[in-house]
Amino acid sequence: MQVDELLKLMVEKGASDLHLMVSSPPVLRTDGMLIPLEDLTSLSDKDTESAFEQVSNQEQRTAFAKVRELDFPYSTPGLARFRVNAFQQRGTISLVFHTVASKAPSIDELGLPQICKQLILKPRGLVLVTGAAGSGKSTTLAAMINHLNETERRNVITVEDPIEFLFRNNKCLIRQRDLGDDTKSFSSALMQALRQDPDVIVIGEMRDLPTISTAMRAAETGHLVVGTLHSNDAAQSIDRIIDMFPHGQQQQIRLQLSQVLEAVLSQALLTRIGGGRIAAFEIMLGTSIIRRQIRDEKLHEILSNIEQGKPEGMQSLDQALADLVRRNVITEEEALRKSSHPERLQQYLQSEA
Repeated sequence: MQVDELLKLMVEKGASDLHLMVSSPPVLRTDGMLIPLEDLTSLSDKDTESAFEQVSNQEQRTAFAKVRELDFPYSTPGLARFRVNAFQQRGTISLVFHTVASKAPSIDELGLPQICKQLILKPRGLVLVTGAAGSGKSTTLAAMINHLNETERRNVITVEDPIEFLFRNNKCLIRQRDLGDDTKSFSSALMQALRQDPDVIVIGEMRDLPTISTAMRAAETGHLVVGTLHSNDAAQSIDRIIDMFPHGQQQQIRLQLSQVLEAVLSQALLTRIGGGRIAAFEIMLGTSIIRRQIRDEKLHEILSNIEQGKPEGMQSLDQALADLVRRNVITEEEALRKSSHPERLQQYLQSEA
């Protein structure tokens, strides 16, 4: 089995992902749907082992043998770049290939909220892009960095796992560090970034206490820090950061976070009517009311203030979903499937009927 041939087919069909596992034919994900390539035979353990050997080097194979899972980039000249995740399941190797665009998209091309252009130009503070795995957080980050690169002269340091979009210096000086190849951890790379004269620090994933702690310190000391979290909405994102710290430090962290947090963009990826995908966003901005609610431990009040904050540029996810339904971009069923508060969404849809 030649992996490059499957990747070529994947690109031709516009699929976002290719899954290779034993006892199944190759499976593509297109517009969010898993589609088995049923004209191909089911893969054996030797097939998936061969596929892994075709796309990895000896150092990567050695690392995989130790931990039984690995994330790494792979490129096919003239075709595309891919993010590869290899992992062991039931004693056999499985692989997932994710297509990475060769050129970072623009905010307008993706139809992202215009507030993204303002947030990436902030001189300092913390901006979070959150959502479930596969919701498009990395693409949103790339579009924001692309806008910055076309607009301002800034020194940008990124720490990614792995690097997805490659940037050429335009107005910005952009250095991209890959977790594993260029640095051993997010936290150590972030600590070193503070000594590299940065204006903007981009963190592919704020996954542990040392990383979050250093990110907040960087935002406090006059840098713009942009990072991602796996969380579903703004209140949950704030809660998750605070809960990372020991109980005795949490009140101090609430105070710090209330001072540095500029925005939380929480996104969900949905299937368009007629095919394709679109992201819906909850937008929370660091207004004086939101900062006070973070500081005073009143996160349960944040959602209602987001809903009332449209004049400032805020919106809840349900408001965004309702708007997409009204504009016939997505179906009501698709909106309800992604909503964390279906009753609230129904109220929005009925009130605007």
